[in-house]
Amino acid sequence: MKKKNVINLIRYHQENNGAAFRAEALMIAKDFYDDGDNQLGDYIMTLLSDSNYFIPQEVVYNLKFLKKLNFDNSTLPLPKAITNDVKGIINSLKSHTFINKFMFEGPPGTGKTETVKQISRILNRTLYIVDFNYIIDSKLGQTQKNIGDLFNEIKMIPNINNCIILFDEIDAIALDRINSNDLREMGRVTTAFLKELDDLGNNIVIFATTNLYKNIDKALKRRFDAVISFDRYTKEELIDTAEIMLDEMLPKFKRATKNSKLFRKILSLYKNIPYPGEMKNILRTSLAFSDPENQYDYLKRIYDTIILQENIEQLDILNLSKLGFTTREIEILTGKSKSSVSRLLSGDSNE
Repeated sequence: MKKKNVINLIRYHQENNGAAFRAEALMIAKDFYDDGDNQLGDYIMTLLSDSNYFIPQEVVYNLKFLKKLNFDNSTLPLPKAITNDVKGIINSLKSHTFINKFMFEGPPGTGKTETVKQISRILNRTLYIVDFNYIIDSKLGQTQKNIGDLFNEIKMIPNINNCIILFDEIDAIALDRINSNDLREMGRVTTAFLKELDDLGNNIVIFATTNLYKNIDKALKRRFDAVISFDRYTKEELIDTAEIMLDEMLPKFKRATKNSKLFRKILSLYKNIPYPGEMKNILRTSLAFSDPENQYDYLKRIYDTIILQENIEQLDILNLSKLGFTTREIEILTGKSKSSVSRLLSGDSNE
């Protein structure tokens, strides 16, 4: 706390300026939190909460660039290699080391953003996501100003030690200044961002995600203590992940029945199995659209989706059999009766 904070408090009190008084008091509390004096910070926050001066922080600061994210207890299946890295990050944050900036890179749908949510849940930290829709501005110079205002918002959050700030798809403002089409403007934006990032203390935990890591400015890459690749799924791990997601969804559809063996055979038809984000939508839609009177209709819908996405002709009964599908499984996928399938496979041309 500085002398000017005390002077401002007295002045705002004399002027009966409640909003300014609240903001100044919260700034003082934040200074105590930043200095590690949580007891005094909590004491000020308690005084404010017990008085008419208290307003939730979103209202006090009128957060424009930050949005609080909620998270649930859903399962987040990840490959072992990524899981080990995530455990390392959690261990580091629990130990209060000076490693506080992490970047997750990889294709869309690989679980980058969801992993940050789960880390926040495990550590019981409030998660704020940066809303780039309000930061990027076509007006010359406005984006740099918005970046400054964004970081001021971050610094004003009370008890920031117990928060995580997520820059989701950070490539929106930090593409390579050398390869950018709008070199001068992108250079100014990236430089402004780097300066603000450097001014943040080590007590503020930052996560960033990107689908375009190769195009990220090299200077920004160096600012992060660890870069974790999410592009490390094997085909078997993608199938395992899909099955875990299916297991979570099935109880919501009482008439749908699991057939693990057929499900995995169907997914094996993919040349490139979709990442979890896309796969989740395929499974959810197939279950939602399925015939409630047909317990396996969702499996046929998943199969039809694969045929469409892979741009291949509908497999006939003989080809399905050659691929290892049983008579019962072919019945489910084609809608033909089991007896009809058996007769065709036995060579009866009347069918």
